Amino acid sequence: MAAIEVRDLTKHYGDTVAVEGLSFTVEPGSVVGFLGPNGAGKTTTLRMLLGLVTPTSGTALIRGRPYRRLSQPGRLIGASLDSGAAHPRRTARNHLRVLGRPLRTPEARIRELLHAVGLEQSADRPVGDFSLGMRQRLALATALLGDPRILVVDEPANGLDPEGIHWLRGLLRGLAAEGRAVLVSSHLLSEMQQTVDRVVVIDQGRLVTEGTIAELGALGRQTVSVQSPQSVRLGELLRAAGEHVLVTGPDTLQLPGGWAQVVGHLAAEHGIPLYELHTSAPTLEEIFFSLTGSRTADEATGAGRHRTSNRRGGG
Repeated sequence: MAAIEVRDLTKHYGDTVAVEGLSFTVEPGSVVGFLGPNGAGKTTTLRMLLGLVTPTSGTALIRGRPYRRLSQPGRLIGASLDSGAAHPRRTARNHLRVLGRPLRTPEARIRELLHAVGLEQSADRPVGDFSLGMRQRLALATALLGDPRILVVDEPANGLDPEGIHWLRGLLRGLAAEGRAVLVSSHLLSEMQQTVDRVVVIDQGRLVTEGTIAELGALGRQTVSVQSPQSVRLGELLRAAGEHVLVTGPDTLQLPGGWAQVVGHLAAEHGIPLYELHTSAPTLEEIFFSLTGSRTADEATGAGRHRTSNRRGGG
C-alpha cells in the first residue's frame, strides 16, 4: 500500500484554481521531491493531505485513509509546514514536551530528538532567540515526535547553512533507509537532485511530470564536453563528420549527446590528445525550467504563467 496516494485532487477558491486533477503516490522507503513555482499549488496540496483544507473533489489518502479518519495520526504521519509555529517564549525542550503530551512522548524521546536535530546545547533557550535555521531544526524535531512512518515537510532547508543542508539530506535519506516515506517540497533544486528518489513537478495546480531523476534526465538534451590542446583541429574533423560543434572555452568543445565515441575514435585515429571527454545529462534545475516554462531562477520562484489563464492559489 502506498504511504501517500493523491487521486484527482482538486481545490477551487471561487474562480481561482489552486489544484486541478492532481494524482501521484509516495511509496515507503523513498524520498519524493514535490516541486513547482511559487503559486503552483504545493502548499495547498500538502494542507489538503493533512486535513487542514477540504478538497473541492478528489482524495488525499495516508495509508489508504484520509487524515481525519486516522486514529493516531501523529504516530503515522509527521509534518512540518511552518518553522515559526513555536511560541517564542517557550524553550525548545518545553515546546516538544507540550506538543508531545497528546502522543505521551517520553522525556527520553525528546532528548533523542534534540540530539538528532543538533539542538542539545540550545534546548533550554527561548525559541524567540533562535535563528531561522534553528527553528527549522526544531520544526523537524516536532514532526518526528511520534516516530512516524511518513514525514511531510515544506521548504525544510530555508535558513540552513551548507552544513545544515548536508545534515538535512542525511536525515531525510536516513529516514527513507529505515523504510519510511518522505514527501518534501523545496525550491533548492540542486539539493533535491542529491536527496530525492523521485520528483513530482506541478505548475498552476496541475501535474507536469513525475519520475526518477534519471527518467526526467532522459527528457532533456544531453551534451558531450571535450577538452583538448588541439581543439581547433578536432573541431574541424567533427564538422567534416557532419556534426555541429560549439566552442565553449579555451580548448573546449561541446557536441550533442551520443557523440562521445565518435570523438574518441577520431582523436585516437589522428593522434589528438584529450584532457577531458564526458557526457552530461541536464540538471534537475534545467529540467524544471523547461517543464514549467521558467527561464531564470527568479521566474521559477515567481510564476509559471504560460500554461493557463487561471489564477493560482496556494504555494
